[in-house]
Amino acid sequence: MYSIIVVPANCAGPADQIRLEPGETLAFGRNSGAPAAARRHLTIEHCGVSRTAGEITASVAFWTLSNHSARQTYVVENPEGAGEHIKIAPGRVEAPIPFEFSRVVLPAGGDLLNFDVWAPRHDYADRPADRSGGEATALAFPLDRTKRYFQVLAALCEPRLRGEPHAPLPTVDQVVGRLRPVWPAAGRASVQWNIDYLAVKLRLKQPPESAASGPRLNGKKETLVALALRFDLVSQEQLDVLEKPTT
Repeated sequence: MYSIIVVPANCAGPADQIRLEPGETLAFGRNSGAPAAARRHLTIEHCGVSRTAGEITASVAFWTLSNHSARQTYVVENPEGAGEHIKIAPGRVEAPIPFEFSRVVLPAGGDLLNFDVWAPRHDYADRPADRSGGEATALAFPLDRTKRYFQVLAALCEPRLRGEPHAPLPTVDQVVGRLRPVWPAAGRASVQWNIDYLAVKLRLKQPPESAASGPRLNGKKETLVALALRFDLVSQEQLDVLEKPTT
């Protein structure tokens, strides 16, 4: 069973993808440094890429990356994680990569080259039913996905959930425009109110009536989106709330 799928930058379809079973290794670089029959290889044609730049090794539900470069640090980005990334230093071998969808970024001269790696297999432990009869565990982030504030949060997260981890966040006016088809009465004041409400609900700031309200929260939208994506409060599948009228 395949556990890792490598998607080259110039991939034209499934035929160009490279599938690895657990235990298999894929070398990448300008050339393999070995006969083609000796091992699998992803060729990256660029004079700034080392001939034997590195290796990917598939495990069951994750993969590891080895950096064979003498001087270049590689970066593995999580395109769904609001800028979340891992740095793989020169000479580092078998660094485990936990992301289900990753983008490997290689500095090459004045360019940044990349290819994607998917780890679609997910293993989960069975959760036994709680029969203790005790008090239920309180939710860390009690969000109601049928409410307008969740639509506002989804609209803020949408660009980065669509695979652009460094995309600028939408402005309030852009959020209004995105929500108008499902929330005709949406306006700047109502969207901003929901952003402020989310900041209080997610405990990023104290409510205005609090005597110890604390300092003003700068970068409120960025902080909200970072928290939401870090803890999976909004997923790509839940972006369908942007297509459904709500309360």
